Amino acid sequence: MRAAILIYPDAEPIDLATFGVLSMARRVAPQISMFTVAEKAGAVPLANGLRVVADHGYDDAPDADVLIITGGAGWQQQVQTHATLDYIRRCSKRTSVAAVCTGGMILAAAGVLDGCAATTKREVFGREVSPLELMRQRYPAIRALDARLVDCGRVLTGGGVTLCIDMTLYLIERFLGAQVARETARIIEYSAALEANEARLPTVREAA
Repeated sequence: MRAAILIYPDAEPIDLATFGVLSMARRVAPQISMFTVAEKAGAVPLANGLRVVADHGYDDAPDADVLIITGGAGWQQQVQTHATLDYIRRCSKRTSVAAVCTGGMILAAAGVLDGCAATTKREVFGREVSPLELMRQRYPAIRALDARLVDCGRVLTGGGVTLCIDMTLYLIERFLGAQVARETARIIEYSAALEANEARLPTVREAA
């Protein structure tokens, strides 16, 4: 399993739990590999001052089994960034694409979710508008659902923030089997949280 993790200015650092889960999963399945990708290789300023180095830019990124699109406040700029949308469209033609949190809004803007069910971040602070509600308003071709994650085959979307961990474990199960995913959840001490999330929010699987 080789994963590309898409980052961009003002992506939320907590969504790099996707990378962290894969890092821990390598103890169970050393064949896992991952890299970060952004519009340009080099330092990318994430939300609240964290700087992360993107291993590759869109033009030189190698192929991967899955592209994982992170979320964060910067999604509002990325839905207008043609280079990002074009890169996602190109990847979606040859590999699986999974969005976590508000990364689903970027996937929606790329048109990859048209005709599909999808989810994104639900909970907000203060007067913020729920991204899930925005998805319903802006993208009528998408059936926006209140869900833990939605699996439409080669295109997957996950709910908000720490549900990126659930999505990464789900992808590990898809590519490497349930035992690897369960053992990864155990060693990151997430088994109980995973069970609780599965009980409180639906996982929607639809034919590709």
